[in-house]
Amino acid sequence: MMDMMNNGNVAWMMSGMWLMCGLFWLLIIAGAVLLVRWLARRPGQVKTSLDDSPAEILKRRYANGDIDRETFEKMKQDLS
Repeated sequence: MMDMMNNGNVAWMMSGMWLMCGLFWLLIIAGAVLLVRWLARRPGQVKTSLDDSPAEILKRRYANGDIDRETFEKMKQDLS
């Protein structure tokens, strides 16, 4: 009877080890994906929303220094 109990404990212990191993690798992969995304982001990159209007995007680009005043004015006239 003791032998059956020990085999049951070993099975539970092995299941727990598989679960922990899977969780470990899941965290490693998620961390690698986040690291690559963070490293791939350009320093001056600004996230834009799909709800932003073209005029808002243009103003943001001018404020960030991506375009000069002359280009800003010309593009603003083109949008009007």
